[in-house]
Amino acid sequence: MHIPDGFLSGATMATTAVASAAGLGVAVKMVSRRIGERHVPLMGMMGAFIFAAQMLNFPVVGGASGHLIGAALAAILLGPWASIIIMSLVLIAQCLIFQDGGLLALGANIFNMSIIAGLGAYLIYRLLTKFLGEDRRLVAGFVAAWFSVVIASVAAALELAISGTVPLDAVLPAMVGWHTLIGIGEGLITIAMLGLVRAVRKDLLQMGRA
Repeated sequence: MHIPDGFLSGATMATTAVASAAGLGVAVKMVSRRIGERHVPLMGMMGAFIFAAQMLNFPVVGGASGHLIGAALAAILLGPWASIIIMSLVLIAQCLIFQDGGLLALGANIFNMSIIAGLGAYLIYRLLTKFLGEDRRLVAGFVAAWFSVVIASVAAALELAISGTVPLDAVLPAMVGWHTLIGIGEGLITIAMLGLVRAVRKDLLQMGRA
């Protein structure tokens, strides 16, 4: 889902860069108000885990593979604002170290996989836990993680179409189709981690409330 350089128009790159910078600025301000210093190491550990986990691919179908995004997991455990900061730092590191996603397209990648995915996942998770009950957290976590992947793929498809790279009627079904399957893997990994956290540190499940 990382968009390389050369696929987006200048206007799309500029718009997403401004939106990402604004979103990250709001996230920093919100985190400084709501999360204490003792939680900063948890953010660092979450970022390190997601960075490492994204290096591991899992098979989908037909030889294709996907990897964890991690925005949903971070948003559920630490809140949407902390998730935006964590995912932005992970994406910046991946771009600069591994050239995973273009430098000029970094704003778009942060917007899709950090802001859209994190906020979307958190919203779905909170709505589902409200209506299904707190004892259905794993179900809510799976759906939220799946949704985060799909909504991020929709955003990427729209950016490519707006840039004139690929027609919308071609790129949207392709992106959403593959990422609907990849989202299942994201959901399974997310609920596995949430189940582990519930078993050893159940109090962390209360931290993510925005």
